[in-house]
Amino acid sequence: MPKFSDRVERISISGIREVFEAAGDDAINLGLGQPDFPTPAHARAAAVDAIESGKADAYTENKGTASLREAIAEKHRTDQGIGLDPANVIATAGGSEALHIALEAHVSAGEEVIVPDPGFVSYDALTKLAGGEPVPVPLRENLTIDPAAVEAAITEDTAAFVVNSPGNPTGAVSSEADVREFARIADEHDVLCLSDEVYEYTVFEGEHHSPMEFAETDSVVVVNSASKLFSMTGWRLGWVYGSAERVDRMLRVHQYAQACASAPAQYAAEAALRGDRGIVTEMTDSFERRRDILLDGLSDAGIDCPTPKGAFYAMPRVPEGFVDECLDRGVIVVPGEAFGEGGRGSARISYATDEDELREAISTMTEAYEAVQ
Repeated sequence: MPKFSDRVERISISGIREVFEAAGDDAINLGLGQPDFPTPAHARAAAVDAIESGKADAYTENKGTASLREAIAEKHRTDQGIGLDPANVIATAGGSEALHIALEAHVSAGEEVIVPDPGFVSYDALTKLAGGEPVPVPLRENLTIDPAAVEAAITEDTAAFVVNSPGNPTGAVSSEADVREFARIADEHDVLCLSDEVYEYTVFEGEHHSPMEFAETDSVVVVNSASKLFSMTGWRLGWVYGSAERVDRMLRVHQYAQACASAPAQYAAEAALRGDRGIVTEMTDSFERRRDILLDGLSDAGIDCPTPKGAFYAMPRVPEGFVDECLDRGVIVVPGEAFGEGGRGSARISYATDEDELREAISTMTEAYEAVQ
């Protein structure tokens, strides 16, 4: 039997998926990171029009359509005041591909990538697929990424560090002061800051800031996506941007791995970016209400949980056996260690679900917590 590559043998199926497969079909799913809102009607209509008119029949440019990249650049000029050239944007198959090509383009075999611990599962796995070595850095007590810890972890072998705000799995939002520090660290140490900003619009307290706003060199690459911004997870449309030189290297990976993002999805994302943004406010207000429902319920149960200030995740501290008890009772939550050793002793809860189901799940989690005390 032919052997497998060392790179693929270093990774395994996500612990999140393992939990899903262990649960029953009728379980309440607090594990899936997916908004429960429909894609905006004008985005759907744009895709339908592109299909029916034949515009979506052919390959687009490798980087994506010029009009989509102009809409993305306009979005970042408006939201962050960044003078982004549309030529320095690549439309990708979701934020996942954007992360992948960014790491492939910047990490050589054996080089280190500093990742938050706990952090999104792809950071560790994609670093290994690129032949690199993940270097986990523990978070603060409030689950934010500590710039001082990142800087202390940098060695001569460091190629990049990853920051994520608002964060998955934590819901933490980095302060402007911290984000300025991330930019300074990247500039002064000549390492790449890879900023994952896919939850940018879902902020309840504070404001979203990007290291790109403050960097004085080309030391930052930003990943974003329509998936969470506009409830378009199934459309698989993201983007990555940076300096022309960095985009050139990422494009070399993208053009062979993907050629171009799905054409219908590109037209849909452009419409979402240019159209009415009412759904953004609606989703954020709804997620904030659900966050408060969850925090109140966890507090009443005696479960300690740092207050998430964005995204739609919470990471309560739970005793051993809690996740299994929840699964046995028909509620899916994800063990914190699925996101790194720093998550051990916690569980990740996604509250992007119906409020009535959320209340039912809280009651069940209370029972599970009592059972393992």
